[in-house]
Amino acid sequence: MNQLFEEISFVENPQFEGIIGDILLRKYSIVENFFSDEEVCILRQSLLKKHEENTFKKAAIGNRVNETIVKSIRGDVILWMDEQRADDSERLFFNKINNLVDYLNKTCFLGILHKEFHYALYPEGTFYKRHLDTFQNDDRRKLSFVCYLNEDGWSPENGGELVLYLNNDGQETEKVVYPFPGRVVIFESQILEHEVKPVNTERLSITGWLKTR
Repeated sequence: MNQLFEEISFVENPQFEGIIGDILLRKYSIVENFFSDEEVCILRQSLLKKHEENTFKKAAIGNRVNETIVKSIRGDVILWMDEQRADDSERLFFNKINNLVDYLNKTCFLGILHKEFHYALYPEGTFYKRHLDTFQNDDRRKLSFVCYLNEDGWSPENGGELVLYLNNDGQETEKVVYPFPGRVVIFESQILEHEVKPVNTERLSITGWLKTR
């Protein structure tokens, strides 16, 4: 009876299974339509509204314990998202993220207990040089997550592409990911160095991390 209940209560999610398979194979996953077009539009408007309210601040280097602002390394402005105070659009975002976390913990036993996310806006001419999403005094980040909220019609000429630096049998290769609207990139925080190339048109996203204890 208990076994039957478990089989009924667990429904395999093909999209989440695809993410798991990608990360196991190559340390990253690129997901189209993680959010619907309508959801992307809602999240984009939420970001722009908050930016108009001047609630964003210059992004820093390091974690919240040891932050410094270095314009020569990164140039984006950010606003941290608070799930406990989330509005309707942000609840839409966190509901999907929580579903993913629950699935990862249930199927892969990752032990994701915490998460942190922020809106990110890269003004024209800004970038983020090559780096790793972990710190000497804090290694809790396991998976990095980026959801692009750019306008429809975004083209490669707009810049702002993400470059993942991969190690294939000792040979470094580059994976270039263009920030097309609705595209989500998930990758291992402690393994893949990456950078954001210079932006020619304002670039919008939500960025964050899934963390262990």
